[in-house]
Amino acid sequence: MGFWEKSVRIFNYLCEAGTQSVRHLAQHTGVSKSSAHRLTQAMVHRDIHPESWLWETAEGRGWLTRLVVATLYTFGLKRGVGLDTISEFFSHLRLQTQVGSSPSALRGVMQALEPAILEIGHAWEQEATAGGEVPEVIGAVDETFLERLLLVFLDLPTGYLLLEEAVEDRSYATWKALVEQRLEALGAPVRYLVSDRAKALIQLAEQGLGCLSIPDVFHLVHDIVKSYSLAIGRQLKQARQEWQKAQDGLQRHQALEQRYTASPGSHASDGGHPSERAALGSRPQRVPTAA
Repeated sequence: MGFWEKSVRIFNYLCEAGTQSVRHLAQHTGVSKSSAHRLTQAMVHRDIHPESWLWETAEGRGWLTRLVVATLYTFGLKRGVGLDTISEFFSHLRLQTQVGSSPSALRGVMQALEPAILEIGHAWEQEATAGGEVPEVIGAVDETFLERLLLVFLDLPTGYLLLEEAVEDRSYATWKALVEQRLEALGAPVRYLVSDRAKALIQLAEQGLGCLSIPDVFHLVHDIVKSYSLAIGRQLKQARQEWQKAQDGLQRHQALEQRYTASPGSHASDGGHPSERAALGSRPQRVPTAA
């Protein structure tokens, strides 16, 4: 019986029976008295926030495990977010007493998580290719610079990451060796390859894989956007200013309407509604003549 299994068992019994002695807890949960004493003291130490009880349940513990793994995988492994930042994130969620959230503790979890994810991915891949019918790959290749140079090979229809390898150079020979080895393991043909216009990547498609090389449109779209973004930005800024003026005018008009609607008797004493006074004030006045 693991640590958290014992803790959940004691927590559930305390919820049912209320406060009990350590001896009574040990007898009814099947754990030793020393473990019962240590686990109940740990619960008291963790029970410092209104939501703390949730993490003691089996459902809460399962959700908390998912939260830690999802955070480390999405932000740590995939996005390269530092462990100091992730530790701060867990502290904002008030989970310091529930999980080991220091940078060193999270580093240990991530080091165990990375090979486990690779092992699961490998198992899924073998299961998917067991039938012998592997669909064509519509690939996208590019280089990514994080801490080191990474070569990335992606299947566009599924979003599956076929290759992510840290290398010293990005020459055609390096690309060809890694991609061919990966495709041979999968037994998958390549229909065409999408990339920028780097010579090594064009050569990889046309000579290495014998397929079409399709240019990506990111750089083209970026150039098009740059050509008209300033003009549209100026018009958008002016439109927002005009809209704000209209909003301010509407609010002033509504405030005046509410003021005179709330005190209808004041219209006669002060010369009527502002619109009526404006109309009267605009009429030409008769000039008195001498008798």
